[in-house]
Amino acid sequence: HVQLVESGGGSVQAGGSLTLSCTASDFPYNKMAWFRQAPGKEREGFATINGYGFTTYTDSVKGRFTISKDNAKKTLYLQMDSLKPEDTGMYYCAADTTAAVVAGTCIIGSGGVWGQGTQVTVS
Repeated sequence: HVQLVESGGGSVQAGGSLTLSCTASDFPYNKMAWFRQAPGKEREGFATINGYGFTTYTDSVKGRFTISKDNAKKTLYLQMDSLKPEDTGMYYCAADTTAAVVAGTCIIGSGGVWGQGTQVTVS
């Protein structure tokens, strides 16, 4: 049973930076992604990475956020720079056999694993 645990969330001023981590008990899935959910809105994906390290992003975060992973540490990262108030929300990592940004939308399979989330607040 794979478990994902996010950490690194917090409060930051606009223009600041945060780094989120997602530690996995195992890495059986070759694709991982970051999602977020703002209050009153649906959860949306915005960054993915595959087994070769290839990354995709939605336009809302491209150029500001960087997804990466360390296979030896079984950890997924999200470096967030130039944060904006609209980046506020609960951030989740996910792992599945399918995850990519296609035509501006992040898609992910339905049989993967999700973390419990970590809160990011930008003011």
